[in-house]
Amino acid sequence: MNNYNLGINQYLSDNNNIQFDLSSSLKKVAIYARVSTTEQAVEGYSIDEQLRLLKEWCDQHGYEVYKEYADRGISGKSIEGRPALKSLLEEAKQNKFDMVLVWKTNRLARNMLDLLKIDNMLQQSGISFRSYSETNLETETTSGKLQFQILGAISEFERNNIAENVKMGMISRAREGSWNGGQVLGYDNIEIPSENRKRKQSRLVINETEAQTVKRMFQLYIEGNGYKSIANTLNKQGHRSKKNNTFSINAIKTILTNPVYVGYIRYNVRRDWNTKRRNNINPQPIIQKGLHEPIISMETWDKAQLILKNRSEVPNRVHSGDFPLSGILKCPVCGAGMVLSRTNNKRKDGTKRILEYYACGAWKNKGTAACNSNTIRVDYANEYVLNKVAQFASSDLLIKDVVKKLNGDQKESSAPIQHEYQSLKKQLGSIQQKKDKVLGLYEDEVISKTDLIDRLGKLDVEMSLLKNRIQPLELQLGQSNTREIDFNMVKEVMNNFVSNYKEAITSEQRKQLLRLVIKEIRITDRKNIDTIQIQMNNEVVKHFTAKGEEKSSDDDFSSPFLVCFNI
Repeated sequence: MNNYNLGINQYLSDNNNIQFDLSSSLKKVAIYARVSTTEQAVEGYSIDEQLRLLKEWCDQHGYEVYKEYADRGISGKSIEGRPALKSLLEEAKQNKFDMVLVWKTNRLARNMLDLLKIDNMLQQSGISFRSYSETNLETETTSGKLQFQILGAISEFERNNIAENVKMGMISRAREGSWNGGQVLGYDNIEIPSENRKRKQSRLVINETEAQTVKRMFQLYIEGNGYKSIANTLNKQGHRSKKNNTFSINAIKTILTNPVYVGYIRYNVRRDWNTKRRNNINPQPIIQKGLHEPIISMETWDKAQLILKNRSEVPNRVHSGDFPLSGILKCPVCGAGMVLSRTNNKRKDGTKRILEYYACGAWKNKGTAACNSNTIRVDYANEYVLNKVAQFASSDLLIKDVVKKLNGDQKESSAPIQHEYQSLKKQLGSIQQKKDKVLGLYEDEVISKTDLIDRLGKLDVEMSLLKNRIQPLELQLGQSNTREIDFNMVKEVMNNFVSNYKEAITSEQRKQLLRLVIKEIRITDRKNIDTIQIQMNNEVVKHFTAKGEEKSSDDDFSSPFLVCFNI
């Protein structure tokens, strides 16, 4: 026995330089955490607490943490809108880890279909799934899969149950005359103390400045003014919406038909908003005497509703005719899309004729406070644009000149654009880090909820401005990377467009064809056509080339592209 031990010791002594790499054999784990709201960061397990527990579990079981994925303040209702989860699934396809670990199954998804979809994607990549809270849950075995599916069904049930309870609570509050939240012109939404209620309570309190705008609006309406006239008057007088925007026709109509201004609560007007949006109007919404003070009298309200009813009985005018350039033509002053406008012109013999124009959409919707009419005759614009496009399509020389210029422009260096793009992306990442830091301060109770909302609001504004600057740069960079434009492709597209347009039966078909090829049309302040901007992209090429879908990968534009040029 002693000789055996001596032999082992001698072996270890002779091979003391031998090293074993145990890390390569450790199972790599991707840990995922999510909270749906800011409140959950305090009321439940915060992101940081979830991550701490999951990393601790990995250490205890001898696993290596490959990466942390976290979605902050995002609902688990669906996969969409969850960048961290999308990143996890993308890297799962590349087999960059062996297991996914979450604090609880409902962190991964609260929708049963999404949960099964995620599990199937992980299984296809040979990746297992674990839940920290639901012990003994593993999806490699038949019983584990059953437990996983049961937990998923429970999660979806809980979510639907919570949503139903919240809806019932809001309906109950509406029947009591209480306000369920949201901004409305004329009132401030003030939080009020509530006992034994988890949901915050709020009450409408009159905002005297905004109330004057509402009163003026109703006054103008019962005096006989239409929506456009009211919008024009209010905008000129400096009145603004709750978000400090000018008033539009739709905004005026919405306010004039809202019973909140006469002291009533209206709730559940639209049902199944998440799935059907504005398309499911409730014919019998809740209308209850509210706890708030009215802004206008019942007499004024009744007069306004009577006028509204009488006007709604007048049938809408049906515009017959062909107006294919609506929306494509752009106002030379404000850039808004131009829409149909008609005027009556009296001839010398006393008869009347109707003149048709394309007019600024902002002027048509909001009046002269937004812009002027800047009209252009329909017959002139239609004929000019179609003739110009046909001339271009039939001229090989013009097409060759355009193609040559486009290909020359694409070869120019995009370094300045790339530099600006990278700089803005870096700033965007910095703002996201600031948001995460602010949430951490709130979770650690260093700052109040009011400060949290204020700081996050400011950071969201900064982020939105940056994204608006990044979007056109991405478009430019996308164009700069496009392969050379082919003369034959452009000619085929333009010729087929012209022939298809001539063969179109309805005005709607002609409008759709124009919208495919023409991005926008600019006019001068002298009411003449200035430029017609043609666009070439995947959809246009596919629609107007004979071989659309059959083109081989080495001679088509299989990757997304967009090229615009003026004629």
